[in-house]
Amino acid sequence: MCYFDQTRWACGYWRWGHFRQQCNKEYRMGETCGLKLVYETRTESDVCKLCHDTEKKQRRYDKMYRDVQRWQREGNRNATIERTCAEMQEVLGQIYRMREEHDHRLQSLGQVSLQHDVPFPFLCLFALSEEPEPEQERRTKKGWRHN
Repeated sequence: MCYFDQTRWACGYWRWGHFRQQCNKEYRMGETCGLKLVYETRTESDVCKLCHDTEKKQRRYDKMYRDVQRWQREGNRNATIERTCAEMQEVLGQIYRMREEHDHRLQSLGQVSLQHDVPFPFLCLFALSEEPEPEQERRTKKGWRHN
């Protein structure tokens, strides 16, 4: 039960820091027993790097989503729409994996998983040859709504 610093961000994510104090179980200098206890927790007011990276990916996904909607209204861009939808699926997978990693770290301390604003999975649900109609389903933050 050796002691280490800990860094905790505003989002709840944390990481182990530097070794601070040796416990009584380990007699060799510079060695640790393998069990970690928190010596001191340094709290950061900002969110972690993983959250920042996830936000960047989400902004990229949102831009691609708006672009596809615009291209559908303009018409005559089926290949571009298909390519962008494939890219959207890749970005969505990356976002999902990043959030899973983040939530796994939170759960490893017994914390409750955070609820995210964006439900999963987003799919590229665009008709390639038709313009969107107001009566079609629209995506909201809480799910699908019907007009």
